[in-house]
Amino acid sequence: MTPLAMNALLNEMTAIVGSAHVLTQGDLSAWTQDWRKRSQGKPLAVVRPANTNEVARVVKACAAHRLAQPHSGISIVPQGGNTGLVVGSTPDDSGQQMVLSLQRLNAVRQIDPANLTLTAEAGCILQTLQERAHEAGFLFPLSLAAEGSCTLGGNLGTNAGGTQVVRWGNARELCLGLEVVTAQGDIWNGLSGLRKDNTGYDLRHLYIGSEGTLGIITAATMKLSPLPAAQLTAWAAVPSMDAAVALLGLAHRHLGAGLTGFEVMGQFALELVNRHFKQLRVPLWQTAPFCVLLENSDHESEAHARARFEALLEAALEAGCVTDAVVAENLTQAQALWQVRESIPLAQAEEGLNIKHDISVPISRIPAFVQATDALLAAAIPGVRLVNFGHLGDGNLHYNVQAPLGVDAAVFLREREPEVNRIVFDSVAAFGGSISAEHGVGSLKVAHLTHYKSPVALSLMRAIKQALDPQNLMNPGRVLTPR
Repeated sequence: MTPLAMNALLNEMTAIVGSAHVLTQGDLSAWTQDWRKRSQGKPLAVVRPANTNEVARVVKACAAHRLAQPHSGISIVPQGGNTGLVVGSTPDDSGQQMVLSLQRLNAVRQIDPANLTLTAEAGCILQTLQERAHEAGFLFPLSLAAEGSCTLGGNLGTNAGGTQVVRWGNARELCLGLEVVTAQGDIWNGLSGLRKDNTGYDLRHLYIGSEGTLGIITAATMKLSPLPAAQLTAWAAVPSMDAAVALLGLAHRHLGAGLTGFEVMGQFALELVNRHFKQLRVPLWQTAPFCVLLENSDHESEAHARARFEALLEAALEAGCVTDAVVAENLTQAQALWQVRESIPLAQAEEGLNIKHDISVPISRIPAFVQATDALLAAAIPGVRLVNFGHLGDGNLHYNVQAPLGVDAAVFLREREPEVNRIVFDSVAAFGGSISAEHGVGSLKVAHLTHYKSPVALSLMRAIKQALDPQNLMNPGRVLTPR
């Protein structure tokens, strides 16, 4: 892009959003560096529109500029809270990409109690939405570790999962409608909040999980649920991953829809929490290879919830799939147990650089997958340390790999990551799984997709991309490689 063209485009951006919201100088790392600090980009500018109309005008201006100068390389990287883990929402180092931050679009537009819906803008912080729903007497069940900083648009753009998927599903299942700015700068208003609408293709499902490559989600209508009368949390030590799967089956039978959380944590993952966060009390981790965190939400009473929980744990102890268990006596104890689980990624970061995997495998095959993949990695890298934890209730594991003791973590990451990824991803494919369960593809996994996604699926995806974004303006190089 010529300096003259660049200045002309930046002047257009300033005219649309104001000079205070077109950032080109100073420390821009909050927008240009990914959460894991694996990538540091160089944007043309960070542009911060205040509303959907401004988003549309920004996109329209960039699209017109690219049409006039096809070889300029200008493109748009939509960004929410910048908490992603696959380098999907930060710019490259070309200086040609515009980071379009949606953080100023942070209004809760409506809570509709009769329709059990909440309509909010893409820049709303997830925790804020949970709190606003709770104040109105409802539950917004999407919950994940980054909820204090991630945004609704990013949650939908990556089809976020989290700890409640076993009951409520991913972000996709909670969304009834979207408002989207297309790659041409048009606004599609699909915020109807209807649960039944069979008038053609369901466009919202194209944009959910598309990681900003097809258009920009600016608002969404999301499902709410009544608040439960009681929520109880239990922590159980289990003798194997097979036992954890057996416990999950018992939990489904005893609790039914009341089972709202089921997390598994390997012993080494909990050892890291115990080592790096000594103020946290990690229960039972030294006595079993895995521990499970269960949540029971009951719409009758706490007494009813506790009776069902105790019946479940009694049956599990009798069946031998649990060796010991504790039930939180109050909210403070429950929060402390959840804090242990949510501290695993932070403890792993304290231990050093690591190779992260966000994979899913059919639940019935997870024990065999873990046994086989553990063995393959141990044979290839003697002393390798595996940080295995995640959402067993929906078949999603964060199967992370830490360098052996005494091995420089940065060197390990640089030299062994391709080999480790190949071992893990090949094993995932052999067990009928997915190499990305809830984090997305971004740029870190885009090259792997050609090996683990069918050619027919990739052809269909490219056809959709070409139809909706023929200029390749939106987040290029993410999800799909060029033809």
